[in-house]
Amino acid sequence: MLITLLTHATELDKHSNTGQLVMSVLAKQEQASCERVIWQRKLPDADLLHRINTLASALVYPAPNERAPLPLSQALPEHIILLDATWQQARKIYNHSPYLHALAHIELKPGAPSQYQIRRNQREDGLCTSECVAELLRIKQQPKLAGQLDTELALKQAR
Repeated sequence: MLITLLTHATELDKHSNTGQLVMSVLAKQEQASCERVIWQRKLPDADLLHRINTLASALVYPAPNERAPLPLSQALPEHIILLDATWQQARKIYNHSPYLHALAHIELKPGAPSQYQIRRNQREDGLCTSECVAELLRIKQQPKLAGQLDTELALKQAR
């Protein structure tokens, strides 16, 4: 599984961003890999567009009302894009990126609320980036790796 973090530029310098945590944990793994692409409104990343056009891809984002999300009982696609941003920034990224609109959407339904306390979630059902990736890893039957992300997130919050 390849995970692309489509990151809003303002997230790069924030201590509260958990995308870097995901990058560091998955850098050591063979079962899953992660890359970060900085979102640009007017110039989409050419490599990302190529992956979208050549790999089975899906977007972790609530599906617009007229679309049904990808059933999580199905096998996850090989390429998953996650918007690494605040909820307001994520809406902006989605709304200004037509290349994301045609993708299948994955809506995560965690069994517990977010444990992330560094930054207040604007959505009651919202998860931070590392929690989303941990949920994806659980779906892919990789609970040990998901647990590593959970542990690293707890350590980050304790600092």
